Amino acid sequence: MRAVVLRHVGTAPAVEQVELADPKRGEIVVRIEAAGVCHSDYHYMSGDLAAPLPLVLGHEGSGVVEKLGPDAGDAGGGELAIGDRVALLWRPRCGSCVACLSGNPALCVKGGVQASTGGLPDGTSRLSFPDGTELHHLMGVSCFAERVVVSESAVVKVPEGVPPEVAAISACAVVTGVGAVLNVVERAAGAGLLVVGAGGVGLSSVMGARLVGANPIIVADVDPAKLDLALELGATHVVDSRRSDLVEEVTRITGGTGVPWAVEAVGRQATLEQAFECVAAGGTLVAVGLGASDARFTVPLNRLVQKQKRVVGSLYGSANPPIDLPRIFSLYLEGRLPLDRLIGERMPLADVGRAYDALMSGSVGRSILVP
Repeated sequence: MRAVVLRHVGTAPAVEQVELADPKRGEIVVRIEAAGVCHSDYHYMSGDLAAPLPLVLGHEGSGVVEKLGPDAGDAGGGELAIGDRVALLWRPRCGSCVACLSGNPALCVKGGVQASTGGLPDGTSRLSFPDGTELHHLMGVSCFAERVVVSESAVVKVPEGVPPEVAAISACAVVTGVGAVLNVVERAAGAGLLVVGAGGVGLSSVMGARLVGANPIIVADVDPAKLDLALELGATHVVDSRRSDLVEEVTRITGGTGVPWAVEAVGRQATLEQAFECVAAGGTLVAVGLGASDARFTVPLNRLVQKQKRVVGSLYGSANPPIDLPRIFSLYLEGRLPLDRLIGERMPLADVGRAYDALMSGSVGRSILVP
């Protein structure tokens, strides 16, 4: 089959012929219908984050179940069958570790196994080059390909009426952004909320903030087109950080108090520090953006203590996908989450380079690869 392979850090990925082994116990084969082009893949391409190489890229996807491995079919939000449409999850859930049992499968121990081995939850790969040389999976998904083998615990069924591209982004960008608001932010109705970064995750946070009735909803970015879209999706105020000081603008908008909640969806030192300054006394900064593995940011100790501010991280929207993704799909079908507005250009696998050029140039809308 064809897949997008990254052989070395700092080199361009390319479409190559690869082999896909049969699924093992508890695994399934999914034919990919859509794969979102997410900035997280670029972190691995640039070396900001490390993964075993060579690998097949892609972690935000959806498709159709084509084959069930031995004993597979009892996960994914109910019994799985050939022909079911599913969204792929880059965080598996073993169901037995402390994180899974406590309702926080984003921290499942199997995620660490996948990250360190470049394999599936058992630590082994189903991918190889035609000569037999092993290829690695990215985050247990590798959906920049015509087909994937994944754990049945890494899918959620997609209802009729949800397009493949919406299902794909819902399982990463949307659940991360909407989930951060629904699962971490508390008592938001009528309370101010700042979103820093208006990419797919940030705009999803805006839609989540609108769902819960936050007010004002302030969005900061350096791209006027993205800020215009933020206003259409629920922002009450926007700040062009190239032209205005974010802390000053938030202080002005809130009458000097700052916001009780801030969601930082960029993953950079400067924006995290700005967001912290925008948080009101007793407020919370929720960090959802990833940066380089050695990235740090500074928190003023006295303001942290004297103002009783909090800084918390939220991985994957702190979501429980078998519960949260069906909610997201339902809200989409009811017209309350206009997720189509996040979709950009649809491209074939061969245009993966152009898709990443669009991503890095700040294009509005998430590019979708269609194998």
